[in-house]
Amino acid sequence: MCGICGVVAVDSPALRPDVLAAMPAMTDTLRHRGPDGGGVENFPRASLGQRRLAIIDRAGGRQPMTNEDGSVWIVFNGEVYNHHGLRRRLEDRGHRFRTSSDTEAILHAFEEYGAGCVDHLEGMFAFAIYDAKRHDLFIARDRLGKKPLFWGIFDGVLHFGSEIKALAASPAFDDTLDLSGLEGYLSLGYLLAPRTPYRHVQKLEPGHWLRLSRGQVVTHKYWDIEEFDTDHRPSEEIASELESRLRSAVHERLESEVPLGAFLSGGIDSALTVSFMADAASQNVVTTSVGFGELAHNELDAAAMSARHLGTTHYPEVVTPQLDRILDRVVGSFDEPFADASAIPTFYVSAMARRHVTVALSGDGGDEMFAGYSFRYVPHALESRAARLLPGRAGRALAAFGARVWPRSPSLPRALRLGRTLDNLSVDRATAYYNDLCFMRPWEARSILGLDPAGSPADNATFNTVTDAYRACPSTDDVQRAEYADMKIYLPNDPLVKVDRMSMAHSLEVRCPLLDRRIVEFAFRVPVSTKMPQLQPKALLRRVARGRIPDDVLNLPKKGFTAPVAEWMAGPYADRFESEVLGSNSFTSALVDRKYVARLFHDHRTHKRDYAYALWAVWMLERWGRQRRVQTGAWLAGEVA
Repeated sequence: MCGICGVVAVDSPALRPDVLAAMPAMTDTLRHRGPDGGGVENFPRASLGQRRLAIIDRAGGRQPMTNEDGSVWIVFNGEVYNHHGLRRRLEDRGHRFRTSSDTEAILHAFEEYGAGCVDHLEGMFAFAIYDAKRHDLFIARDRLGKKPLFWGIFDGVLHFGSEIKALAASPAFDDTLDLSGLEGYLSLGYLLAPRTPYRHVQKLEPGHWLRLSRGQVVTHKYWDIEEFDTDHRPSEEIASELESRLRSAVHERLESEVPLGAFLSGGIDSALTVSFMADAASQNVVTTSVGFGELAHNELDAAAMSARHLGTTHYPEVVTPQLDRILDRVVGSFDEPFADASAIPTFYVSAMARRHVTVALSGDGGDEMFAGYSFRYVPHALESRAARLLPGRAGRALAAFGARVWPRSPSLPRALRLGRTLDNLSVDRATAYYNDLCFMRPWEARSILGLDPAGSPADNATFNTVTDAYRACPSTDDVQRAEYADMKIYLPNDPLVKVDRMSMAHSLEVRCPLLDRRIVEFAFRVPVSTKMPQLQPKALLRRVARGRIPDDVLNLPKKGFTAPVAEWMAGPYADRFESEVLGSNSFTSALVDRKYVARLFHDHRTHKRDYAYALWAVWMLERWGRQRRVQTGAWLAGEVA
């Protein structure tokens, strides 16, 4: 695991001297991603930089790395789990290796296959390859988006890096803001790729590569799911294959020359992952868990049950978050507004794991691939059935009328809170998916921004990106479509971003066997009727897990990895929110309707209604803006596109 960056002149015969001179500083901004060393390699028209977290071939895997004649160079972040087999195939074709690193396998694969090298890589990766003779740059990102890669062209120089902070350290960096995506940010909690808060910086999307050649930049999508709902074997046969695939994926991710362990929550996915680790390990697996004191945000008892059953060396910890101490570091790790509050427990569990190991396996991906989100997938399935009973415009109009007249109050019994369901039945299924994906309803986000709450969702680019992903899925099953859209939208922009930034803040590598490309493709071939029979979430994974993890854990309701934001915003951090967001020197004062936000804050603090997410999202935007002002001396006026 590493951090990478680089600069390449687009059509100039030489790099700007000040940009070239800044490359060591750009590289050093990524020191947290690679504390074990670093290097910069300069060329007349380019420069590559890398910070290394040494995991495989610690002695020989230094970067930037070159081929035999010094004409082609690579910087690489990630792990390629099939590099041994790839190496053998390349050696059979005449390639000669000088190291045992996976980095060199990518380099030779590029020499052999060109851009097609990505089709031969299994793992998580973001890398850049520079051909010094041809002055060509090739950068690529893994299929699911586990490893980040940002890029932008400033003053005729293409910049790229693992994090925006590396680009921002260049004297050519253009820090013009584009905050036109704020409605999407408030609704979802994150900015969708390729968007960033900077007008001239983009995220390279998952499963894409970029090539700079002869002054032209081209991007290309090299991977997508091709097959849906085709595996109609009996569920026991499918479960048997899934177990075999999981075992292989876990075992591939155990290669390491440094201590390796796992995150262990109270859920099925991480416990199942650890169970396969325990099968292969020659000693007890090291596992870590954290929880808050509040029972609603604490899975430590369930994690302890799994740890005892699997015989792990387990390190649990109850934490009392001290946001005053860590919030700037958390916010600064993202380089953009990010409102998923589970970043806080992820920060703490990563810090704890790093005290014991350098690599940790996680259970990320199980919910999205195997229909685990009962709070979204089950209602979506029920609404789809109901929509077939109320077809066409007449049915939607009837549902819309019901939504308008149905009483909405948190004091109503849960069974009578049908307003959200009626809202979803009044729109098409893609729009209903967007509504369910949002932490904050679109009309609420528009109200916070001082916009007309009755405005059309289609006026919001984020809405169109999300619903386009849903509609692009060729499956006829709406839950399968929701899972596909989650893979395209939610997973690479929220959970994987959160895990990458919070783990890398502590120089910890995290590997996700459930997101092995071959498992992901397999999961979409399996019909939802097998993954979620009789609306039972994650039934296929549960079948595999039965007998491997304790029944008491298997039967627990899903809690999720959450933080007590409602309590924080009404209690210990209310005054700080008020002084920063509603004070006279607020960054967000030019962006939000402060009177509306103040009303939400008052109602939340007096326990009239829970507005925790809305307040947290605005606060995280405020904290990001304040950090940006300190770092760049810039403020908002005149910078919004």
